[in-house]
Amino acid sequence: MTISIDPQKTNNESLQPKGWLRYFSFSLDHKVIGIQYLVCGFLFYLIGGTLASAIRIELASPMSDFMPRDVYNQVLTLHGTIMIFLWIVPVVNGAFGNYLIPFYVGARDMAFPRLNAVAFWLIPPSGLMLVASYFVEGAAQAGWTAYPPLSITTPQSGQIIWILSVLLLGGSSIFGGINFIATIIKLRRPGLKLMQLPMYCWAMLGTSLLVVLSTPVLAGTLILLSFDIIANTGFFNPVLGGNVVVYQHLFWFYSHPAVYIMVLPAFGLVSEILPVHARKPLFGYTTMVFSIMGIVVLGLVVWAHHMFTSGTPPWMRLFFTIATAFIAVPTGIKFFNWVATLWGGKISINSAMLFSCGFIINFVFGGITGVALAQVPFDIHVHDTYFVVAHFHYIVYGGTVFIIFSSIYHWFPKVSGKMLNEKLGIIHFIITFIGFNLCFAPQHWLGLNGMPRRVAEYDPQFQFVNQISSLGALLMAISTIPFLVNVFLSVRNGKDAGDNPWNALTPEWLTSSPPPVENWEGEAPLVEEPYGYGKENS
Repeated sequence: MTISIDPQKTNNESLQPKGWLRYFSFSLDHKVIGIQYLVCGFLFYLIGGTLASAIRIELASPMSDFMPRDVYNQVLTLHGTIMIFLWIVPVVNGAFGNYLIPFYVGARDMAFPRLNAVAFWLIPPSGLMLVASYFVEGAAQAGWTAYPPLSITTPQSGQIIWILSVLLLGGSSIFGGINFIATIIKLRRPGLKLMQLPMYCWAMLGTSLLVVLSTPVLAGTLILLSFDIIANTGFFNPVLGGNVVVYQHLFWFYSHPAVYIMVLPAFGLVSEILPVHARKPLFGYTTMVFSIMGIVVLGLVVWAHHMFTSGTPPWMRLFFTIATAFIAVPTGIKFFNWVATLWGGKISINSAMLFSCGFIINFVFGGITGVALAQVPFDIHVHDTYFVVAHFHYIVYGGTVFIIFSSIYHWFPKVSGKMLNEKLGIIHFIITFIGFNLCFAPQHWLGLNGMPRRVAEYDPQFQFVNQISSLGALLMAISTIPFLVNVFLSVRNGKDAGDNPWNALTPEWLTSSPPPVENWEGEAPLVEEPYGYGKENS
């Protein structure tokens, strides 16, 4: 039995560029598109990280002496927007999703290969347009949230470019989400049941549902905001009778699920990595599936916990406090499942495992502070302080970015046929882990003691702690060097990996490294137990 594929796609394969040139082409190969997402996202990560370094240099002293205040606001806006929309979301969804999902369902490609390519090629021009807006007189400086009336009263040109860029990136996410849902539901190999899929498929299915349900709300909101800026309408402009709190409701209806759009794929990826390097089955498969779906449902009804200081009535505060507390339950289930997967396993101490364990530590700490922020009295005390900055970065960097690096170390042999150097990988992890915690752990103290976020100048009593945080940021920047050296040297002269260096059981490892254009020679394998470690011949 063969898997049906797009015949026009097959006929066009001979017209596609070969070698490294295919990564600069409108390729229809899901593996090429996945690598395009990853490399493009990492380039924007370097830009966003440079902007973060500029922010920390400014904050090393209490006065605004490194850059003017308006430039600081522009840098802050670009940093947040780039890291979310051009680095984390495209990589954990687009890069690994494109590369792995067809393997996991036993398909030759994604359900809609052309739509898949369009989804990627919306990203480079959107990102370049966003970065170029910095050089436009009056660049966006209302933060990544673009709250009115600030976003309406600041210079219009940069803010409109920002809105257009985010709209295009949102369109890319929607196209990708539709494709993932169709691929997982409709292109599964005959005989492969839903409850036999690797956990990353469930994570991407839940993520894609959130993308399709919530991203159009953000798009509509930003279109209305652009009308306020260009046409002087009064949707959100209080001078013309608009309601800024309505903007916050609409914005956070997308932007809190966006946290799970970034984190749920990381949950799926770590669930693929841990069993391989612990040589144990994934603990509690069924409970993990239902916990993902629970997060999807609850993730759509917790947005207003960002708005406890916006005049929300007591009944609304109570509802969203309870809903936010409930969402900690399925997240906690996953933590215990990961720990149980590791418990008693034959653990390999390698770069992929270290970054995964670092993710668990960081994410649990971020989750604890998240439960604290769900409590109204505490949230009112630390709202818009550096406590929130610290919590957010423990979730999205300490969580998701650690898993991005773990996944690169785990799947690099499959993509390239070469092994990354483990010594350089461990150095990369140590510097990253120390630098990250040195940067963001002190910011909890700053927030508890009242230092506001999004400001370039602050009370001199906070200088020493800010300098510690800036030192951690410097270490994080330095940690990129051994990683880049490792990738460059390994691609050129790395040790041959073989087809399955980890002796893994999931379908992507049951073909050559790198894989052929249509993933397998012959019929796709039927893998009914992707986590059957500890059994004979595994």
